[in-house]
Amino acid sequence: MTEIDEQIQADYKNRINRVFEFIDKNLESDLSLNRVSEIAFFSPFHFHRVFKFITYETLNGYVTRRRIEKSASDLLHKNITATEIAHKYGFSDNSSYSRTFKKYFGVNPTEFKKQNPNRHSKIRQLESKNGQEYPDNEKYICIINNLKKWTEMNAKIEVKETPELNLAGVTHIGINGIQNAFEKLTKWAIPKGLLKNPEAKMGRIFFDSFKVTAPNKVRMSIFLVTGEPFEAEGEINKLSINKAKCIVGRFEITPMEFEKSWTSLFIWMNENGYKKGNENPFEIYHNDYREHPENKFIVDLYLPVE
Repeated sequence: MTEIDEQIQADYKNRINRVFEFIDKNLESDLSLNRVSEIAFFSPFHFHRVFKFITYETLNGYVTRRRIEKSASDLLHKNITATEIAHKYGFSDNSSYSRTFKKYFGVNPTEFKKQNPNRHSKIRQLESKNGQEYPDNEKYICIINNLKKWTEMNAKIEVKETPELNLAGVTHIGINGIQNAFEKLTKWAIPKGLLKNPEAKMGRIFFDSFKVTAPNKVRMSIFLVTGEPFEAEGEINKLSINKAKCIVGRFEITPMEFEKSWTSLFIWMNENGYKKGNENPFEIYHNDYREHPENKFIVDLYLPVE
């Protein structure tokens, strides 16, 4: 790929980042091809091709999936009716919402909410990765208790107000190739001396939930807390994390223990009577795990709550 091709691709990804942000803020509104293509400054025809190239989804497919998955998260974490959710996410009526929801999850929203929310967690899915049924109640309770004990031994958890953070970020979709996003951000930051700032830390914010979104479609941003002003450049875009009340867990873990740590933090949230907030969960790293004697991350997991 030539330098010009790289610049064009970076510009396209930057425009699509604006589209992602616009869709997230307007899921109840008109998100037609004509409307959204204006945000990216593309013709509808060209935008359709670029969007599908970057996301592997059509705009309509992406928007519908986002609406359904966000609504599923609300059903799991909020005291809200299916009718209220249908209106919140731009469906014309409850029956239309229910039909679309059932295509994704195999049950209608009411049944989904009645079921134990943990049926849709990473521990207890409707179908496990190896095709076996999820654990029965007794085994499931045992898993939960073991996780709670593991959390007590391996994490320091507190609830606090977190400040607004202004970040430099690189968007990444899916769980494969994440290291490339870190490398892009590092390559951009080093010449500018941004990593020399003692306040500079790398992190990751999640715009989708692994509970309801397929791993290859989870959208995230790898970010740098710079502590200094900067200009967006190429694929590097400006992000912000709003001030919020968060459950913050400090963990010292291997790369394979992130899923367990996030699950344990959600269990802690439920056990202590908190409800998930509207902001997105994120991580901030305090070391380079490759320099740790046991190749472990020292990381804070932030779970926004109401």
